[in-house]
Amino acid sequence: MTRDEALQLVNDWTKNQNLVKHMLCVEAEMRALAKHFGEDEDLWGLTGLLHDADYEMFKEDPKNHPSKIFEELESRNVDKRIIDAIKAHAWGHSHISKEPENNMEWSIYTCDELSGFIVACALVTPNKKLSEVTVEKMKKKWKEKSFAAGVIRANTEVCEEKLGIKLDDFMQICLTAIQAIASQLGL
Repeated sequence: MTRDEALQLVNDWTKNQNLVKHMLCVEAEMRALAKHFGEDEDLWGLTGLLHDADYEMFKEDPKNHPSKIFEELESRNVDKRIIDAIKAHAWGHSHISKEPENNMEWSIYTCDELSGFIVACALVTPNKKLSEVTVEKMKKKWKEKSFAAGVIRANTEVCEEKLGIKLDDFMQICLTAIQAIASQLGL
């Protein structure tokens, strides 16, 4: 599957533009993490881009997300590593997910929640710009449990144990990746 095909699928299945932007953020993070690990940036990027493509289909019953995207990707003979990583991103939240087993799977699991946190940090800056966000500012907000309360911080914090990347460094990798696509996000 090419990136254009993946983006078309995302746009066909997802009407909520904020959700599309979330998938673009996770794509950027995954590309940056692939680069960090010396892995295939396109493969990892596709995983990030596609991971929530079926989310809107299951608004009423989120425990079935991400089952439809598996079926679609399997019918298109997409690399099994992408499907496995998408299954892993929902570990603990969906009855069809699986525990992450490798760097790619742990990367999407750990960066998914962080992307929303980074955007939330940008939205509280004076100009609502990602360029105004720093890791130092993120760390202050990270400690405020009422800020971006829906973000499950523990999912990101396992980056140290599972990926061998200190939380500050992980935040920086992901922040820099999302800042690079700020114009696509309108931030």
